[in-house]
Amino acid sequence: MVRGKLRASPCAGAGDSGQCRGACGALPGPLATPGVRKYSAIERIAGRCGGQDMGTVKQAGRQAPGDATRPASNENYLLISAFGTPAHSPLVALSKRISECGCNLAEARVSTLGNELSVLALAQGAWDAIAKLENALARLDRDGELRLTHFRTSARQPQANLLPYVVEVVAADKTGVLFQLAEFFERQNITIEQLHSTRYRAMQTGADMFSAQITIGIPNTMHIAALRDDFLEFCDGLNLDAIMDPMKF
Repeated sequence: MVRGKLRASPCAGAGDSGQCRGACGALPGPLATPGVRKYSAIERIAGRCGGQDMGTVKQAGRQAPGDATRPASNENYLLISAFGTPAHSPLVALSKRISECGCNLAEARVSTLGNELSVLALAQGAWDAIAKLENALARLDRDGELRLTHFRTSARQPQANLLPYVVEVVAADKTGVLFQLAEFFERQNITIEQLHSTRYRAMQTGADMFSAQITIGIPNTMHIAALRDDFLEFCDGLNLDAIMDPMKF
């Protein structure tokens, strides 16, 4: 007669020594002791991680996704350039689609060059409205009536260190006048903000003339009187009649 209760082996692979022989693939260990709670493999792993919750353990080492950086709701800009004939004004087609897509027309420039009417427009709106406008412009471009280019841009940052001045130049027309003016300002690190130049025939004499109105931004660290002297001396060397005055508005 066998006294006491026999303790069952935890698996079929356990021998007389009470250790698992690995037949069941279980981790080797002593036989279960009555009254002692057995922990599963997952619980033992969790215990090694300092008692953290398994959801936390699974997230360990995984980088939390950051918030996608996107401009504010109305700080998205699309710069559009369009050319067409005066009979099919690009301004009407562009402004219509900008309005229909829920965007604002922040700035626009219209001019006639040769037999073409050109429009330069800056649309502003929410991100999805700008995307909708891009699709509308693509369809308009496929129609073939206008020649369109557009791309995303950003708002211009204030440049408080630049002083606005207006330059007016009149001279007999000759090759390279505008290039020489632009090169002079570039050497001085002066930006050209706006420019309008034209070639015309004088009504009184029939002479071919050149005229340019240029808005420039002069750094506030530059000596204005010295710059004006250098510019007028430069124009005298090219036989150009020019003035440089501050913009009063």
